[in-house]
Amino acid sequence: MAKTDGALPPDELAKLASAARVAAFRTGLSAESRAAAFLMAKGYRILAKRFRTPYGEIDIVARRRSLIVFIEVKARASLDDAAYAVTPRQQRRIIDAAQGWLMTHPEHADFELRFDAMLIAPRRLPRHLLAAFDASP
Repeated sequence: MAKTDGALPPDELAKLASAARVAAFRTGLSAESRAAAFLMAKGYRILAKRFRTPYGEIDIVARRRSLIVFIEVKARASLDDAAYAVTPRQQRRIIDAAQGWLMTHPEHADFELRFDAMLIAPRRLPRHLLAAFDASP
């Protein structure tokens, strides 16, 4: 029996949603790999990728001399779209997750801390925003 309202059956909707999630996941992994390579070329050492805490996930934790940087990677169609995707709510979760990372890595407690964003767009070099946000209330 053909549907006339144009709606997809639930199993078809689930397949489409699942395919979209897989594509988004792969895009995120690719963007994080590009960001990590870019950071290493700039002299950063990658300490962790996709560090999960109960508060959220930190895409990349990197070190350069006595500086620890928590980096949020955003991939969008344009660099501007990527920049707008780092919302205040997300910033708070990243800051909370960074506290969790520091608790599990007390050897870095005396390091300077910074929160950066790495913006990724097709056919563009990554844009590294230094101190994209801070932990002050």
